[in-house]
Amino acid sequence: MFLAWNEIKHSKLRYGLIVGVMFLIAYLVFFLTGLAYGLSEDFKMAVDKWEADGIVLSEEANGNLNMSSLSIQTLDDVQAKEKAAFAQTAGIIKREHGDKEKVDVNFFGIDSAGFLMPNIVEGRAFKSENEAVADITLKTEDGVKLNEIVKLAGSEREVKIVGFTENARYVVTPVLYVSISEFQQIRFGQELPDDQAKINGIVVRGKDDSTLGVKTDNKELSVYDISTFINSLSGYSAQVLTFGFMISFLIVIGAIVIGIFIYVLTLQKTSIFGVMKAQGISSKYISVSVIAQTFILAVIGIFSGLLASIGTSLVLPAAVPFEVNGLFFGGIAGAMLIVAVLGALFSVRTIVKVDPLKAIG
Repeated sequence: MFLAWNEIKHSKLRYGLIVGVMFLIAYLVFFLTGLAYGLSEDFKMAVDKWEADGIVLSEEANGNLNMSSLSIQTLDDVQAKEKAAFAQTAGIIKREHGDKEKVDVNFFGIDSAGFLMPNIVEGRAFKSENEAVADITLKTEDGVKLNEIVKLAGSEREVKIVGFTENARYVVTPVLYVSISEFQQIRFGQELPDDQAKINGIVVRGKDDSTLGVKTDNKELSVYDISTFINSLSGYSAQVLTFGFMISFLIVIGAIVIGIFIYVLTLQKTSIFGVMKAQGISSKYISVSVIAQTFILAVIGIFSGLLASIGTSLVLPAAVPFEVNGLFFGGIAGAMLIVAVLGALFSVRTIVKVDPLKAIG
């Protein structure tokens, strides 16, 4: 370590370039990881908010929430520790004032007395039709104010925003929670009788090892655990896989680049290593110094990139879905460090083969 650190201090520019390359790669990896995690959270955070174990959909929907249609009376066909009727539809709200006149949203029809009712951080829960609780990003990003009345695109239906909640986004759009009866007006343009009301699914809590705690004799229903349901969201799995491969390849590329730099430097120092060996310094000591040197450079580059990524996240616009996950970032930093050190092992073989007499000339 002594030899490794002193050589770095002696050749600051040379090793500074290596740290710079590692910094840029690490910064890109961490930034992409933050974007990937933030985007995946924007897809499913409203579902995570349920803290549920499963969801019951129509058998023909094949796990697709939008294609599932159930009578609200189906709720009686399902036995579970806790259950709640759930309805969903995409929509667009129009504002009379503000920078954004139209905003894409998702409407969640729920029972305000059930466990799907979100926590309120501002305002109050909806109590009647024409009232809604919205995700707080509608206020912070789109400028929607508390008690503002918004109109549904394509109809004259109006909804009053009476409260805000946090972490309620579904498929990258903010959620508006409304009553089941209000949902019927939004979705079908009329309030259906109670026995004819339509929902998309039934969210359940309380599971055992095999059935998620759900019992039903209705053959037209299928039960899905929440992780399976999330993976079936349109575009979710493809996005996670794409970013995962990109990040993995960047880690490998970073290791290869560092390995090449260290290998070239090792070749340039062949004569020096020959002199050291002639003085009785073992190949093991020199090899450990080279690996320690790579470790030091990788630590400086990786953690500089990590800090720069976190710093960048503080100045990004609120609309950019960047999320810092300590577990992911720590795992990626560790993986990059290990792979970079492994890349330096290619130089060890060169060091071992150095002949003092030939190197000195």
